[in-house]
Amino acid sequence: MLMVVLVLAHKGKGGGLSDMFGGGVTSSLGGSSVVERNLDRLTVATGIVWFASIIVLGLLFKSKGVG
Repeated sequence: MLMVVLVLAHKGKGGGLSDMFGGGVTSSLGGSSVVERNLDRLTVATGIVWFASIIVLGLLFKSKGVG
């Protein structure tokens, strides 16, 4: 749930297909505020912890023979 909230808290940056293929990269990188950068860091850190916990749980369940 925390990951969903963090992703939804980000400001929308898209503007169409040109942004999807890198057209708006330079304009969006220059105007980042401190709050936006900290939110990015928190989101990435939460994603890494979430991914690592999935791997650890998978290894634990595999070693115990559950599933």
